[in-house]
Amino acid sequence: MQRGNLSTGTEFVLVGLSDAPDVRFLLFVLFLITYLATVAGNISILVAISTNTHLHNPMYFFLGNLSLLDILCPTITVPKMLEALLLENKVISFHGCMFQLFFLIDVVGTEIFLLAVMAYDRYIAICHPLQYMNIMSTKLCALLAIGTWVSGLLNSLLHTSLIFTLSFCDSNEVDQYYCDIPPMLALSCSSTYSRELVILTVAGAIGGSAFLVTLVSYICILWAILCMNSTESRHKAFSTCGSHLTAVCLFYGTTICTYARPSSTYLPNQGRIVSMLYGILTPLLNPIIYSLRNKEIKCALRRVITQVRTALTRQKHRSWSLTASGAPPTG
Repeated sequence: MQRGNLSTGTEFVLVGLSDAPDVRFLLFVLFLITYLATVAGNISILVAISTNTHLHNPMYFFLGNLSLLDILCPTITVPKMLEALLLENKVISFHGCMFQLFFLIDVVGTEIFLLAVMAYDRYIAICHPLQYMNIMSTKLCALLAIGTWVSGLLNSLLHTSLIFTLSFCDSNEVDQYYCDIPPMLALSCSSTYSRELVILTVAGAIGGSAFLVTLVSYICILWAILCMNSTESRHKAFSTCGSHLTAVCLFYGTTICTYARPSSTYLPNQGRIVSMLYGILTPLLNPIIYSLRNKEIKCALRRVITQVRTALTRQKHRSWSLTASGAPPTG
């Protein structure tokens, strides 16, 4: 434990999930498998969308952005956690902690805006189907996507500057397995009232506005679905929006529990569980939610798998032919 004001040369110590060797190894295996499955699932979605021309429309363009965010989110925090579990290296530098928090808030903020954009996209598709392609033009989709990423970046710059201009005294132990706003505020020895007020105000404005857009969009969607005469059309509309609504509920619920409250109410054990829900579980579930509830994605994934199998089979036959003829394989 270090005394006095901690400078930018200070190293922070991340409190791990467990100190018991057997438990740490089991957690390492569990989170490694989860992380690899998350990355593989989201890359599969990206490949399916990029290789299938039928999926080159606004809905899947935004889904591709969501899959990219779901790769980045656990990549920011999980590798360091795995290192701590396997090698017991819980130390992170001041600048390492700062960049970890910056990129995490950037990704979380971007996803908050993106989910609202996706809700608006579904609203236009269901409530104004004839004007959909005119309204959701390529230019507008690009502007909306850029806007979400830039807004997330600016939001993260504000939060990171507010946190890392605080004074950190007496203890350098971050009561979390990664650097995040609530444990960093709790670690500071200077007054955090004004900064917390700004953070809560900005988080409330951003989260509230995004949630309002999402809520209004889905109220309009629900009303439009209930007014449909065809049962098949209703089922298709519910199926299309159900996956997005599930992802929204998972993400908004967990992030609100984490960031929309004062640091005095922060509970480390509860914070670790909630952060795993939006930082690890949600990115893992999103590809499952969208692939299981979406026939087009399932067909695209089957097509990609078939193409990969065909390519591997051809390569294998080619290698056998070259080996039988005595010629060296060319790869």
